Amino acid sequence: MNGRREVVTDAAIAVVGGRVAAIGTPAAVRSRFPGTPELDARGCVVIPGLVNAHQHTTADPLVRSAIPDDIGAQEAIFDWAVPLHAAVTGDDDELSATLTAVESLTRGVTTLLEPGTVAHPLRVAAGLRAAGIRARVGRWGWDVDGQPYALPAAEALAAQEETVRAIGTDGPVTGWVTLVGHDLASDALFAGAAALAQRLGTGVTWHLSPGPEDAVAYAKRAGTRPVLHLRDLGVLGPRLLLGHAVHLDDAEVDVLLESGTAVASCPAAYLRLGQGYTRAGRHAELVRRGGRVALGCDSHNASDVPDVLRAAWLLAALEKDRGGPWALRADEAFALATIDGARAAGLGDLVGSIEVGKAADLVVLDTRDPAWTPRGDLATHLVWGAPSHTVRDVLVEGAVVVRDRRVTTVDVEALGREAAERSAALLRRTGIDVPHRWPRVPAVHLGGQQ
Repeated sequence: MNGRREVVTDAAIAVVGGRVAAIGTPAAVRSRFPGTPELDARGCVVIPGLVNAHQHTTADPLVRSAIPDDIGAQEAIFDWAVPLHAAVTGDDDELSATLTAVESLTRGVTTLLEPGTVAHPLRVAAGLRAAGIRARVGRWGWDVDGQPYALPAAEALAAQEETVRAIGTDGPVTGWVTLVGHDLASDALFAGAAALAQRLGTGVTWHLSPGPEDAVAYAKRAGTRPVLHLRDLGVLGPRLLLGHAVHLDDAEVDVLLESGTAVASCPAAYLRLGQGYTRAGRHAELVRRGGRVALGCDSHNASDVPDVLRAAWLLAALEKDRGGPWALRADEAFALATIDGARAAGLGDLVGSIEVGKAADLVVLDTRDPAWTPRGDLATHLVWGAPSHTVRDVLVEGAVVVRDRRVTTVDVEALGREAAERSAALLRRTGIDVPHRWPRVPAVHLGGQQ
């Protein structure tokens, strides 16, 4: 994957200082960099690290696959997510972020954009750094009355700036400006966040219109649709990445295209939460018309797994089934997971493709796995073949963070034990009882029936 969409065969990649320094034949590369340690990827497929442009990392990973799938999005948020986030500790958030990063890396995701952590963003950044993933992290900002962690607009903006500066703006894990969005921010907060991101030289993200509710709220508030209101505020543009933007009308689509505003599409979440993507979604149309779109996996209990290749497959499948002129091919869907997604996230100069000068964020797929036998068209295989389980090795800025399918940065077994303990404690504090569809029956009670 490069700017020309070429598949380079029988090649070697040289990494110097965390960047791709050369791509060529093994003999030519070895002669330029004699004595360099080598990672043998003969027979394998090497792809750029995948970009997850919308992944929450806190609370949900500790109670994954626990929220019932027969309730609506609002009930899932307010009866489950809000109480859980209100009860987490800093230790919970750091562990949760590390767990998310570890799982992401094993699925080939090397860049993760956290669209706002509620309580402990610095601990989240620490957890992501521990795993070795590339990430952007911010503090969730909102200024609506009566909500936990809400602040007046000026104080919310001050907290945003403090968080970005504390996390830093250099290195694999950096800060960026993050609001809740929806109808939960005043015009002053929206405008201030856009101006702050401009001043700090970073990106900004917030949530908008995953379901039809935001359009109704903005009609009452401003007499117009959400994207049109944001245009009138002057906050749209290339620095802004909107999470979701599913329920748009024609005028809103045109405004997003004209302004260069990006969208993070999380197709699994829209299906899991029943938000009507197949009835209203315009993401493939945005892609076809030259818009900036990236893929995301939202959160555990929304898409349930931070697997960007799965998201690429799902978006392509939804659009193909829906038919019409906007259906996406496999190569286009894979580009959303890599080079085009990186550009949409404002990281196109750094990641998303294997090119000299870019960060050495690389993923080795083991083609000895039966899923690769026999090998078909590479783009089709990468998307429709769903090979994320064949990730063998992962590098972030040239550092090996997964080797032979094992994470090298943290003790995964110890992480799992601590996660189980913290999950049980979190559920006890919130008073939430996870429903189980199937009864648990000790084998001793079967009495030889089976």
